[in-house]
Amino acid sequence: MSTKPPKIIPQRPVKPEENDSDGTVVLERRTLKTRPPKLYQVLMLNDDYTPMEFVVIVIQEYFGKDLETATQIMLKIHLDGRGVCGVYSRDVAATKVNQVLDAAHKAGHPLQCVSEPVES
Repeated sequence: MSTKPPKIIPQRPVKPEENDSDGTVVLERRTLKTRPPKLYQVLMLNDDYTPMEFVVIVIQEYFGKDLETATQIMLKIHLDGRGVCGVYSRDVAATKVNQVLDAAHKAGHPLQCVSEPVES
């Protein structure tokens, strides 16, 4: 009767700090770091036809700004050609853009609104 020699399975070398006194190996758990979602700014663009009062109302209604802040944003849009109304996650920003475009279309104004990634 012939017997085969036992197979020797190579083992990973164990560092001294991983070796417990009873011969068990302790593995360290690493937590995964997730990145926060990319943010998008919602911009309104200036045109020569949409009344300033309508822009202020839209900013108040869809972006939750008070009258003074909405007026400042409207003046920035008027003077600089565009102004930031808010910064949101991608889905929320897209929803805000659609709400503003729908309101402008229903009121018969050519107001334009876009979203773009925030530069970081």
